Amino acid sequence: MIFKIKRVLAAVCSVVMAAIIVSGCGSTSETARPSLLDQIKQRGTIRVGVSTFVPWAMRNKQGELVGFEVDVASRLAADAGLEIEFIPTAWDGIIPGLLAGKFDVIIAGMSITPARNLSVNFTRPYSHSELLLAAGRDKAGHLVDRADYDRADVTIAVRRGSTSVQAARKNFPSATIQQFDDDILAFQEVLNGNAEAVIASSPKPEHEVLRNSDRLFIPFEEPLDRGAEAIAIRQGETDALNFFDNWILLRTEDGWLKERRDYWFKTLDWEDDVAPEQ
Repeated sequence: MIFKIKRVLAAVCSVVMAAIIVSGCGSTSETARPSLLDQIKQRGTIRVGVSTFVPWAMRNKQGELVGFEVDVASRLAADAGLEIEFIPTAWDGIIPGLLAGKFDVIIAGMSITPARNLSVNFTRPYSHSELLLAAGRDKAGHLVDRADYDRADVTIAVRRGSTSVQAARKNFPSATIQQFDDDILAFQEVLNGNAEAVIASSPKPEHEVLRNSDRLFIPFEEPLDRGAEAIAIRQGETDALNFFDNWILLRTEDGWLKERRDYWFKTLDWEDDVAPEQ
């Protein structure tokens, strides 16, 4: 009887050990897959998904990619001693492209949102988008405080379907809100003297004020709303996330990120070199 029990126990142990070995082999296979950071180092090149939006990423007259995101990605690669490959991608396909492995990261002015975070991991922010109000000098030159625009006799132009609509209603519930099909028409309404102000996402207000400094101004600098842009990577890549986070920290602390953002968002010094119709 004891001999039979020993044989049964031996058989059970054999089965258990086989299961552990098979399971262990599976784990080893998974572990053997190089991490994103290892793949980038082995390749010597970081592949960056971008979408073309002025001034984030666009073509200059020589056909080269330029813009704020191009500067960010290029400096990141240079600091790490890597080559860089930009992979222009339509905006609606950029997250699927990342998940499919077509590129390593997205550096394209992508705002952090809970919905996107279900699919990708985000680094700490390297930039902050803003909703700003610009006003017409002739019609609103005397309106210099935020409260001045929350009045029934003030008209604010916004682009239909944009976050500017919600910001206008939230911050200026007493004002008349007029909606237009695009930002150009909304700004034109102010330039024509039919509205006191317009709300739009940065850098549109800053650029339009620079182009029309005699007719437009920004009465107060505080944004009506603020977003956070970050690098997006595939989920589970903790080493890569740490690397990108620390790079952003360093370039934030030394002021480089602010300097490059100010150049692209608060000046038009680059405009003459950009290819037309972008």
